[in-house]
Amino acid sequence: MSVSELDAYRPSEDEPFMNDRQKEYFRKKLLGWKDDILKESKGTLDNLQEDDKNLPDIADRASSETEKALELRTRDRQRKLISKIDAALRRIETGEYGYCEETGEPISLRRLDARPIATMSLEAQERHERSERVHRDD
Repeated sequence: MSVSELDAYRPSEDEPFMNDRQKEYFRKKLLGWKDDILKESKGTLDNLQEDDKNLPDIADRASSETEKALELRTRDRQRKLISKIDAALRRIETGEYGYCEETGEPISLRRLDARPIATMSLEAQERHERSERVHRDD
């Protein structure tokens, strides 16, 4: 399959679930997402290495430190996201990708397209979140 064919391809309910074409589509989508995150992280490192000790105003320095702390929290969330992307890529390799880890049923293609790291069907995810809410309220 050529690159242009893959770029124009969208998974469809009319074809066998998680066929080679779908696996390649999601693999490419996940790798592109990971690449974008890593590029952003490089920009963050460059920005964090800038020296702002020369800022004369204490309020400016405090503002700069707050911005850096926020950026670091964002990068930490993205680091966790990268590990989820890597886990999804491993599931593609093992043939587990696209199937709910709770029920074993296929996860809808629309859900996977919107959230390619999904590990549960929408229904299972909603049950899981309701259960978490109940336990949190105890």
